[in-house]
Amino acid sequence: MGMSSDPYTRWSQTPDDELTVDGVREIFHNIPDDLWLAAASIDRCVHDIQVQRVLLQLALERTQLALERVKNLAEEDALVEYFKELPADAQLCHIRSLLLDRLDRLNTYVEVCGEVPEFEEGEEEEKETETDEEWEDDPWAETDTPITKTASPPITLVDFLSNDLMHSAFLLAVHQWFGGLRVLLQRHHAYLWPYRFALLSRIPPHVNPTKYHTLLPSCDIHTNLEQPFQPNDWRIDPDVTESSLARSAILKSDALSAFDSPTNSSPPDIEADTDALSAEQLSLWYHKRAEDIIDITGMVDIAFALIQHGASNNVPNLDELGEELSLLARLVYDAPHGDVRSDEDWTLARWRAMDPPSVVRAYLAHSTPASVSRDIIQLVLPYLFVLESHAERSGKPDPKLPDRLLHDFILHAPLNLVLSIFEASKPTLPAAQRIIKHDADMVQLALAGLYGSDSLHEWTTMSGIFECLPVWEIAADDDEEEAADTTIISLGTYVTPSTTGSKATPSNLLVFFKPLPLSSLSRALDILDVHLESGEIFSRWNVPAPLRWFLRSSSDVAEQRAWANRMARKAGGYGDQLSTQEDWEWLLEDMLKLAGETKIKGAFGLLSRDEIIRIFLSGLMSTGKFDVTKSLLRNSIQLNLDSDTLEDICLACSREFYDNSSSGNYKFGEMKLAYDCLDVPPSSDRLLKEKEFIEATSRLSSFNIMSRPGIPISPIEIRLTKDRLTLVSRVLSSNMDAYKHAEVILDLVYKLGFRDDIVAEVKTLAMLADTALQAEDFTRAFEANQRMIDTVLNLRATLMGLDNPKVREASEVCWVACFQLGRQTEFEDSDKKLVLLGRAIEICPPDRLHDVLTAWRRLEKDSLTARRGRITKDHDGAVKHTKASKSPPETAASSLQARLKEFHMPSPPLLSTPDARALASKTFNTVAANFSFSVGHRGRSQFSSQLSQGGDERSRSGSRRQSDADDVQTQASRVFSKGIGWLIGADEEI
Repeated sequence: MGMSSDPYTRWSQTPDDELTVDGVREIFHNIPDDLWLAAASIDRCVHDIQVQRVLLQLALERTQLALERVKNLAEEDALVEYFKELPADAQLCHIRSLLLDRLDRLNTYVEVCGEVPEFEEGEEEEKETETDEEWEDDPWAETDTPITKTASPPITLVDFLSNDLMHSAFLLAVHQWFGGLRVLLQRHHAYLWPYRFALLSRIPPHVNPTKYHTLLPSCDIHTNLEQPFQPNDWRIDPDVTESSLARSAILKSDALSAFDSPTNSSPPDIEADTDALSAEQLSLWYHKRAEDIIDITGMVDIAFALIQHGASNNVPNLDELGEELSLLARLVYDAPHGDVRSDEDWTLARWRAMDPPSVVRAYLAHSTPASVSRDIIQLVLPYLFVLESHAERSGKPDPKLPDRLLHDFILHAPLNLVLSIFEASKPTLPAAQRIIKHDADMVQLALAGLYGSDSLHEWTTMSGIFECLPVWEIAADDDEEEAADTTIISLGTYVTPSTTGSKATPSNLLVFFKPLPLSSLSRALDILDVHLESGEIFSRWNVPAPLRWFLRSSSDVAEQRAWANRMARKAGGYGDQLSTQEDWEWLLEDMLKLAGETKIKGAFGLLSRDEIIRIFLSGLMSTGKFDVTKSLLRNSIQLNLDSDTLEDICLACSREFYDNSSSGNYKFGEMKLAYDCLDVPPSSDRLLKEKEFIEATSRLSSFNIMSRPGIPISPIEIRLTKDRLTLVSRVLSSNMDAYKHAEVILDLVYKLGFRDDIVAEVKTLAMLADTALQAEDFTRAFEANQRMIDTVLNLRATLMGLDNPKVREASEVCWVACFQLGRQTEFEDSDKKLVLLGRAIEICPPDRLHDVLTAWRRLEKDSLTARRGRITKDHDGAVKHTKASKSPPETAASSLQARLKEFHMPSPPLLSTPDARALASKTFNTVAANFSFSVGHRGRSQFSSQLSQGGDERSRSGSRRQSDADDVQTQASRVFSKGIGWLIGADEEI
């Protein structure tokens, strides 16, 4: 289909991109209607600049006649009347003003296209290849289209001509077309000037201000006001149709009511600043802009560049902020940083909230020994200079401020950094190059920092710091040396930990060293040298101590002794490294060096040489290396101890092994070490006694004595038992057959420490007899009693009489045991019982003789009766006697007769109203005080049970023959027969 020949139809049917310059000219030439053509021109925008320009120029030519008709009307009323009569001219004038504005914009757009931003190398290519996904979160994006920088403006010609200029200006600001934005501000100054700060706020905060410095506000130093932006309008003289007179007349004529002409959109709803700002307002704007840049991007260098441009534009009150940003920029960009920087988002608010010491620490937070000196010179010292300048400007000069802050950092810095700082401050360096300028300051800082450090292993570093210190050839007098020593003693008290005071810091310690003169400081360095050497020795033997310990222990002998013990014992922690005699000799040599007799005492200066040797031997033997100990004692000339001292050390070490042992078996473990330790010195009675005690402990453990239900008794409990005979009692009570092995039990008693204790032996025999009695093993009970009787009689003969306490105690136990078994009704051997009761009569005290004698007479009477009943006749009628027991031995009878002649027999009041338990309590009162063993309950035999139930006729008939008083006596006898069991704690019921 061909193009229509009608120009109106052809205009409307031709697409924008098909319009050409010649085509527009041809169509417009054939359209006679000026108003229609002008309206059609304003209604259409094309992307081709040349076509758009021809279109606008031809349309303006068609409005020229209307312009000529109205330009001579100078009064508004006349113009209004004219427009009312000829509304077409009013419409043509209105369209002409729009066409002129559009032509101006077209020319502006052409200039904007010529202001292509300059890109850094590779930046344009990078921007052009960015994907939509990479720009999803762009905070400055106005549309969904990703921002890119190309040679074409970020806005098309059609949008530029159709939209409000503010929208176009915003796009140029966001896309960093600063040259085009400057053109826009110059060519359309009257419209855009009030919104200049809104435009600046649309510039991305990460953009370097150097790129848009021509857009930044400046201050006129003469007026103290904002420097106005120089306009460059397209037309100096406005057209008549653009005058306020023409605009007003057109509106009043109502000529546009029937004319739907396109208009620009209204400007955005943003605050306008029509007046120039004051210098103070400009300063506030720069401050806020810089803070926003840092808060949003963290780019301190961009904020600093902005402030620099503001200052160069004569904006006041930016110097201090510039200093802050300069220092903060050094911290952010020049200071070393760690691998993780998530917590290092710096803002001005954070910077201003920090005190100077915190800033210094922040500058050097990630410094290394290799960089710390350079960082101090390049970062810290400029900051300290600024602080000093601020103090001077404020009227409060503080020349000591830089040194004070730097010294405070050094006092609390890691020792490896301190070493680097001291190496950069050596007295041999030129003064201008030294970080610490004064020698006295170096010494004071070193003393306070080292003694205030808690380091336990950096002895090489600490020695390196000491090597950097100055050497003064100063002859100190006694008073100055005393001042230094007094300071050290005072520091020792000050650094001693307490529950009420806080820990002493290096800054606290510096106060002590500040007043000292150089001679006293020199003396303090000599002391420090000794302490460093001692610290290295401690560290070598795995017992490191902080330097402050040497201050604290300098006058505390207990502390030095405790550390010497720790050193001697902790050395065993090296294991095989200290397995040879040479290793231990090295340890002894170091310990003696620490106690050396020098002008400045070492770490063990308050301990004597002999005490050090004793502590060393204790530590050596505590490792169990007894072969090394013996070798050293034989070969080392330094271990010259007397035999008693060596014996004391071995005993103490053995007892320590013993007390820490979990098992009593001396064939392995710590108990074996306790036993073998006693073989180190020559044998002696004390050592043999201790070895026997260990053997006894092992024997006791084999009997499985329980401390608590299910828990075997431990060696330490055995040692802490006050009366060790109770242990024997527990053996007898917990082991059914233990009493049968009398020699084993007696040997156990001897080894428990009672080898020459006759009373303990008697008590043990009494326990054996009582245990056998309760097991109804009367044979062994009688044998134990016989042995006990012989022992007591020998003792009485040896010590000559009853006045001796041991004789009284042994006799008391013996007669009670004899009386107990002799009164036992289940024991049927009357002859033996008579022997026992006879011995009881012989040994018992006078006030108990009547009671024992009464029992003996009753037993003798019963024995005679039983003998008569056994006389029978044989089948021949001959009278025969059955085999009877022997009569009591002559010795017992003789003893009885002797006692009867010796003592007057009082009336027997106890026989009339016997109280068995009171009798036993009174009888055994003296025994109970020392006779503390106890035997557990053993049940009666079947025979004794039958007796108690009346199953035995003989016992029953015998019982019926007793009077009421005899019944009471029988009950007392039964109680008495079990008396020793009750006495030693048996819990059986009587």
